[in-house]
Amino acid sequence: MSICVAGAGGFIGGYLVKDLLAQGHSVRAIDIKPFEEWYQRFDSAENVVANLELKDACYAAAKGMDRIYNLACNMGGMGFIQNNHALCMQSVLIQSHMVMACRDQNVPEILYSSSACIYPEHIQEEIKDSAAQGLKEADAYPANPQDGYGWEKLFSEIITHYFAKDYNFKQRVCRFHNVYGPDGTFEGGREKAPAAICRKVIHAKLSGEHTIDIWGDGQQTRSFMYIDDCITGMDKLWASDFDEPINLGSDEMVSINQLVDIVEGIADIKLERNYQLDKPQGVRGRNSDNTLIEEVLGWKPSVKLQEGLEKTYAWIYEQMKDRY
Repeated sequence: MSICVAGAGGFIGGYLVKDLLAQGHSVRAIDIKPFEEWYQRFDSAENVVANLELKDACYAAAKGMDRIYNLACNMGGMGFIQNNHALCMQSVLIQSHMVMACRDQNVPEILYSSSACIYPEHIQEEIKDSAAQGLKEADAYPANPQDGYGWEKLFSEIITHYFAKDYNFKQRVCRFHNVYGPDGTFEGGREKAPAAICRKVIHAKLSGEHTIDIWGDGQQTRSFMYIDDCITGMDKLWASDFDEPINLGSDEMVSINQLVDIVEGIADIKLERNYQLDKPQGVRGRNSDNTLIEEVLGWKPSVKLQEGLEKTYAWIYEQMKDRY
């Protein structure tokens, strides 16, 4: 197949391009970042630097393709999302233009990468047990997503649904829940919690400053999906005939304090914790309910957090060790 990966220079996009090339597909890899800044680069792909917020760029990206994966958007960790509402919303242009390109250039298949941030904030205001905290796909409506980023993702889900229905192309929509792993952002403000905690613990270990700053009280809960499960899940979803939005995330829920515990154990260190209550914290509790994906695919993400964090920690350590 000829496949376009939008957002190929990002964390998930790099792994996806690698996997598709290994399967023997022809890949057009596109990102707005300069090529030397892509997290993973593959000379065997057709690598294009372009701003996919522009209609002409999307039409050029889609030309001659059998399938599009749209992972392109402005996003990052909670600090970025809560301070860049308009910038996040601007990404609606990308998927809007991509589905128009599918319509006008007869691209038969498109996958849109959505997010757990589309779920209503009011059902995530309290900390509960892992089962009660699980977000079901049906919980999305009545809509009240998280900040601009959540609204952008939900709007893009909706426009994808109607274009696919009215113009007869196939769609897949994955609601990602906190994807992490090596070869991703671990500093600079766009990193997510697993990478940020690994970086902070590594800094404490290498610098001898045995303290760690934690945003919030550390009791807020999340689930984190290792990158290998993310790539496998998208592949399995295409092998099925299911075309409604679906959770793609781990249901192994932990608090941020527990996340720090695990990384401290990997580093063999114990740190004094400085809770920063004035920092962005997001919702109080979130987990992925995987009932539907197990029913539809007979599969769910399975890499345990301990295993994934060990690999992530080791990679970030290698990036940081020569700074000290």
